Formats: sequence, C-alpha cells, structure tokens
Amino acid sequence: MSKRGSLPIVGRPPGPSLRNPPSIFNDVIGPVMRGPSSSHCAASVRIGRLARDLMDGRIERVLVEFDLKGSLATTHTSQGSDMGLFGGFLGWEADDDRMVDSARAVREAGIDVEFAIRKIGAIHPNTYKLTLTSADVRHTMTAISTGGGMIDVVEIDGIEMSLGGDFYCVLVHTGSDDVVPLMAYVNERITAEQVILHEGPGTRLIEIRAQRFPDESVLDELCLRFPMTRVNRLAPVLPVLSRADLQVPYLTSEAMLASNAGKDLTLWELGVEYEMARGNLARQDVEDRMLHIVRILRNSIRQGIEGTEFADRILGPQSGGFKRAMESGGLLDGGMLNRMILYVSAMMEVKSAMGVIVAAPTAGACATLPGAVIAAAEGMGRAEEDMARAMLAAGMIGVFIAAHSSFAAEVGGCQAETGSGASMAAAALVTLAGGTARQAVGAASVALQNSLGMICDPVANRVEVPCLGKNVMGAANALSCANMLLAGYDPVIPLDEVIETHHTVGNNIPCELRCTAQGGLSVTQTSKLLEERLASGVIG
Repeated sequence: MSKRGSLPIVGRPPGPSLRNPPSIFNDVIGPVMRGPSSSHCAASVRIGRLARDLMDGRIERVLVEFDLKGSLATTHTSQGSDMGLFGGFLGWEADDDRMVDSARAVREAGIDVEFAIRKIGAIHPNTYKLTLTSADVRHTMTAISTGGGMIDVVEIDGIEMSLGGDFYCVLVHTGSDDVVPLMAYVNERITAEQVILHEGPGTRLIEIRAQRFPDESVLDELCLRFPMTRVNRLAPVLPVLSRADLQVPYLTSEAMLASNAGKDLTLWELGVEYEMARGNLARQDVEDRMLHIVRILRNSIRQGIEGTEFADRILGPQSGGFKRAMESGGLLDGGMLNRMILYVSAMMEVKSAMGVIVAAPTAGACATLPGAVIAAAEGMGRAEEDMARAMLAAGMIGVFIAAHSSFAAEVGGCQAETGSGASMAAAALVTLAGGTARQAVGAASVALQNSLGMICDPVANRVEVPCLGKNVMGAANALSCANMLLAGYDPVIPLDEVIETHHTVGNNIPCELRCTAQGGLSVTQTSKLLEERLASGVIG
C-alpha cells in the first residue's frame, strides 16, 4: 500500500479488467437493482452518482451525449439509462423504490437534463459523455458501461483516466506548473492505496485512491497551502473495494483446478477462497453476503408468482398461469425443469415490473441462474445455505468469463448474458448435486459451447421478448449439461478455451444484433408496431 513518502504512479493506469481482477459481488452476482437492464439502469446510476460527487452535489444542468452509432442512441429511454442517470444525479441507489419516478424527481430538484445523439467518437457502444454545470462550476465526464452494471470513467475535464468506483477517490485539480510540493504534501499527509498524477492541456489532476476519505482537516489544509487547487471527493459505488497490489489465487479454470490438486475442494469452496483474497473478506462474510442475495432472489420469485402490475411492458403476468397449469396436471411432465420455467418466468416479470432483482450476471439474464438454482434446491429439499453455496460456485465461473470476455450484450450479443448465465448455472447445479469442481467446470464449458453466437434482438426495445424465452432456454441448457457431466460426459473443449472463443465470437457478431434494436426480431413488423403502441401509451 502506498503511504507517506511513497512515489506516485504517473500516467494513465490500465482499465478495470487489467487493473483489478473481477469480484464475485462486484462483477458477477449483483448489483441489487430495479429496471430492465444492468448495462443501462445500474451502470447509469453509478455514473450519475460519481457525476454528482464530482459536482459536490450541486448540479443545475447536464448535457448527456450518446454516440450516433452506439447502442444507447436507440435504447437509452426504453431500457432505463435515462432513469438510472436521473437517480444517480439525485444520489439514489440502484434499488431505490422511487426509481420509476426519477424523471419527475430530477425536474423537481431543479436539474435540467438535455440529451443529444451525435457523433462523439465513442470508444465503446455504451458510452456516456456528460457536461455538468452549476452557477460557478463546470465539469465534463466520459464513462462507459462495461456490462452487468460495471463502469469505467475514462475522462474527466479532458484528462484520460480509468476510474471504476471501487475506491474512495479524491481528485485534486491544480493549474500550477509546479506540482512537486503538492505531491510531497499528498504523500506525506494522506494514507492511500495509489496516488496517480494525470496531466492534460493547461491542467493537472492528482487522483488519490484509498480505503476511506482523508480527514477533512487534511484536505482543508491542502487547499489553504495551495490556493490554485480544487478538491472533489468521489465515494465508491461498488460493494467490494479494491486495493493496491491486489492478488487472487487464480484467474483461469485451469489454474484453479491445478491449485485444487490433492485438496478436492468443491467449486463453491474455491469461490469462497477466491473472494476472500479478492475482497479482503472473512470466510463468513463471503457466505453471509451470498445468503443475503439468495433471500432477495427468493422474495423476487414469490412476488412474481403472486402477480405483478406495470403498464409499460409487452408481457403481462404469466407465471401464475403456469403454476396453475403445473399443479393441475395440464403440462407435459418436465420434472424439475417445469419448476425452473416457473421461477425464471416469475423473476423476469418482476424485472419488467420495476421490482427488485439481482443482476446475475446481468438484468437481462437475471433469471437463468437463480431460477435454475432455487428451483433445483427446493425440489431437492435443500436449505438456503446450499443455494448460496451453489451461487458461489456459479460466481467463480462468472469471474473467469468477466476476466476474459464480457457480460454485455452490446459487446457480445445475448451469448454474453443468458449464455454466461447458463454456463454459471450448469456449474451451480453440479455443485448442488454434490459433483466435483472438475465436473462443474466441465458442465459450464458445455453450456457455454451451446450458447455461442446467440444474438441480442429485443422486441420493441424492451428487455422482455425474446429475453424470457432465452432465460428459460438457459436454465434448460444448464440442467441438461449438469446431468451430462454428472453422468461422466466429456466436455472436450476446456472452459478457458470456450471463454476465449466466446469473446472472439461476440466481437464478430454484427452490431445490429448486439442490443441495438437494429436487426433480428427488433425490426420485425410486429416489433415496430408494439414499439409505437408503447410509445403512445396504448398497450395491447
């Protein structure tokens, strides 16, 4: 850890995927949120909250620019980017029950928000370019949503950087040409994980990353000693913080299985070992965090089956009818799979009704993993602790995908979302059935192989159709692959190679088929008609 007397890191650090290994609770299972899309809703909340902190909570006007050829140009309203930004500007969390009324709330707060779609030279399809002003302050911020609610702030006031919201961050702006005394003061008085000097045209910015904010008196003295400085405090937006020189025990399935030789730990135990190292957490804390998530998921499923109401959606409540048909013998015998279909449907309906869900690994794929795991566990008479352990096993598979590919449909199509969810669920089901870590990894490999090339083409720009069917298909894929590996089937291609292929295939999917609503089912006659009806408030 960089403390007093340490030397600063000069220049732009690498992006989050290279700078910090994924965390199960940051990158894979979470955030807890409302809304149809984690890439849109949860990420934009986090971007908005950092923008609010950059402005010290005083925002009067915001210009939001989306690139003409990016995914947000067509989806920012229907998939909740606007809603999330508004909530973030107000300082809300992603699961705030006021989120659905955030547009009204931001107006009442006196914040004027303007949206513009134009060429901005975006480096990523999910790029947000913000110009923030108040009576006496103006800042610019460019950020990207990288998938599953994760973000990367890549520019502030024209200075390139990489800020992921995983530290307590202090930004010290100075117009002085001589930053040596200022850097000396920072290194002497402030305990930090990293101190980074960024240089731009006519300005310099010192980024201080720490586990907590420095004492106010230290920052007050800094501003008195160096009158050409301004200080901003940006609170973390991720649940698990990072630290300097962060080390994890493994970042590929091959390395994990090699480390497990002679130990015979289950995949969930290996997941706990990983997250303890990644988050500097105690074993019980890791298990308790996942148990808390399981209870949120089970409550969401109950709410969905009881029935949800929300006007702005394509599909009404259907899971209750499935439950009645299942109980009356009106369905073909699907065994455990029928319960999975019920739970997946219920979870997707809660998502579409702006209820509380968990992105696992994304909101668009929020139901495949938990629907499969909770249905299977209940059918087997297992406790919530067993569900949590299966979810930790899934989280370990998700870490490998997050580290070497992407969960964002805008980057890799639906194979990145429900394909990843199916892979994670397959490993979780093997774990739930008492299989070995190697069997779980094999099941994850086969399930991901089965998902390669899956496009993302939301009907009427809503994350409902064909998303529901793909989540159900993901659960069926997971169950099939889990049983295949438990029976001794050979996955043939190692998981790490499948993830590498997953990344390559995703990059080769045409942009029209990557959640841009410009191809596939999105451009059918029915889809366009539904979009018009939803826009006019005429449903059905």
